[in-house]
Amino acid sequence: MEATGITRAIGAATSVAVSLGLPADDAVVLHNSNRLALRLTPCDVLARVAPAGHEAAEFEVRLARRLAEAGCPTGPLEPRVDPRVYTRDGFTVTLWTYYEPVAPRTAPADYAKALERLHAGMRKVDVPSPRFMDRVAEAEAVVADPDCSPELADADRAFLSGRLARLRRAIEDRGAAEQLLHGEPHSGNVLATRDGPFFIDLETCCRGPVEFDLAHVADAVCAHYPNVDRGLLDDCRHLVLAMLAAWRWERGDQFPNGRRFGVEFLRLLRAGPPWPALDVVAGRPDDR
Repeated sequence: MEATGITRAIGAATSVAVSLGLPADDAVVLHNSNRLALRLTPCDVLARVAPAGHEAAEFEVRLARRLAEAGCPTGPLEPRVDPRVYTRDGFTVTLWTYYEPVAPRTAPADYAKALERLHAGMRKVDVPSPRFMDRVAEAEAVVADPDCSPELADADRAFLSGRLARLRRAIEDRGAAEQLLHGEPHSGNVLATRDGPFFIDLETCCRGPVEFDLAHVADAVCAHYPNVDRGLLDDCRHLVLAMLAAWRWERGDQFPNGRRFGVEFLRLLRAGPPWPALDVVAGRPDDR
């Protein structure tokens, strides 16, 4: 979210909280990307705020409720208020339980076990959701349209377009079993809590092979996940790098240091294999 909108977004979140009887005298920005994540105090609530029209918020709230019923290790909605999307001053606001982070971060074996539990619970949940290939198509559209990615050089545009198309065909031809996935279960979307690891940010959920989720986490995590198709995992890691490279060149991309990552992803795509997991590229603490 751009700096000019942060103050208004904080005002919208605190206003919603107060109107629901939750004391919110202060807000701390925890994360700022396409959405703003805030810790509201003294009520100790996690608020996620996005510009109005952020359709994924409704999907995320509905899915969070279903996954909680299925016993999945996901971050729960705030229990003191009605679990829904609130609108205020041109923003959508959702309220979640806030957890103090604990150290050390989640061990690879515990991470893998939590992800396996998440996938098992997701197999019990029947909700309309996009396929992971729909996200590939979105990345291809960004690359194909110079108006959407004006800073992407012609040579890089042709390279990315060809790479995305080839990977899409290669993975589809494998015919792997698909199920509901988190979509981006990297360590930035895992809370290490006293109650164990919880997965958050469910707006990226989609249907696909479990290897697509595993492409986001380090080898140390994948080593503890059972029955991984290593060839498919390699293709999915390659695909994730190509998709992220496309999105980092999109006009209006608000990912922190997005252009720097866009350049790095292109370099990695030209240098590989081997294809690193997203957590390794991002340099997160779990890349051991």
